[in-house]
Amino acid sequence: MGIMKMISDSIQAAEKKASPQHLRVEKIERTTVKVPYREVPARNMARELPHWQYTEIVEVHLKSGHVGFGETLLYYTWNATSDEAVERAQGKNAAELMWDDDLGAGLQMALFDAVAKAAEVPVHALLGRKVHDKTPLSWWNIDTSVEDMALECAEAYKQGYMSYKTKGRPWYDVWAQVEEASKVVPKEFKIDMDFNDTLLDAERALPILADLAQYPQVDIFESPIFQDDVAGNKILMAATDVNIAMHYGTPDPLIAIRENICDGFVIGHGARELMASGAVAAMADKPFWLQLVGTGITAAFSLHFGAVLSHATWPAVNCHQLYKYNLLTEPIVVKEGFAQVPDKPGLGYELNRDMLEKLRVEKPESRPEPPRLIETTWKDGRKMYFGNTGEVNFVLNPARDGNVPYFERGVDTRLVPNDGSKEWKELYQKSNTKPLLIKG
Repeated sequence: MGIMKMISDSIQAAEKKASPQHLRVEKIERTTVKVPYREVPARNMARELPHWQYTEIVEVHLKSGHVGFGETLLYYTWNATSDEAVERAQGKNAAELMWDDDLGAGLQMALFDAVAKAAEVPVHALLGRKVHDKTPLSWWNIDTSVEDMALECAEAYKQGYMSYKTKGRPWYDVWAQVEEASKVVPKEFKIDMDFNDTLLDAERALPILADLAQYPQVDIFESPIFQDDVAGNKILMAATDVNIAMHYGTPDPLIAIRENICDGFVIGHGARELMASGAVAAMADKPFWLQLVGTGITAAFSLHFGAVLSHATWPAVNCHQLYKYNLLTEPIVVKEGFAQVPDKPGLGYELNRDMLEKLRVEKPESRPEPPRLIETTWKDGRKMYFGNTGEVNFVLNPARDGNVPYFERGVDTRLVPNDGSKEWKELYQKSNTKPLLIKG
């Protein structure tokens, strides 16, 4: 009921400043761009997530002359904007449409930006009452080598960040990762490690979590074991002072809250669902971080939710630090871990149209899936090879199923360059249905 009233108030507030006639959607433009990664993320994202470089920019033109923009990270989002959604939005009142999560990330974002510009208010004024003038941001990268994680933590700290989120994986030495990273940042800098269930169960997880918890920088363990393992997660909660985060929704939030199996949540999705989830977290007095992933455009949108959601106090994960180029005309500045919430109309940032033209590409017909061969090595000479299978989580899922050797010290992983050799092709063919283990 509270969410419905908020949405109704939001629409009425927009229409007080701009008449419904002027809020009519006149035209919607979509542009696909391929944004290259920075050097360090590039050599790590290439293993499993090369497709995150593709994003679609959506621009909504209103009858008032105002133009709003948003983006859909095409192959990693809660909902991509479809042709049908664009057709449905044509000629409609943008204020009445903008709360519809079914429209997809890019179109919904662009509608909010356009309506806010027409109403001469920042996006956060359409979402609710501003309770934070600034909001915390985290630096993100996929799991990396020990050396690259230290490089990224140092770069994050240099750019004003005080938090780094990464993946904890059995194919990297998590002990060495945290040890080396902790040498290049102060104790106040926080490291959050997302295991995506790969610690499997509480019994095996506890010794590893206890080792990592000794470092003052370690602040949050995300999904260390399967989130629906209520009994196991209660054991972890009792055993560690490090915060445990879970993706909101699994198990049912009421169970997670009642059984107290996490310290806080990871919350994303579209505006309507996001605000509802944030309200539940606030009632339960559980902090959370906003996880809206994309380039700087999505990060700018996220700032406005951080302004109005009281419990969005853990650093937001937007992943825009991955990219070599900025699609905004100015960067989001982070100081002492926080970014200022914009108060200019709309998103508070402008689209970098020169960069848009420079990076424009044809929209792929499907998710790009270049052949990749990944090699994991252990100190005793064992090797495991993973060839991409067509699944996004072609390395993660076998680990969740217990088909990858468990966490060990000294393990390392690399992307094997495709040199066109017979050897490479044979290894790839043997490993692209299931991981190939070769004993030392």
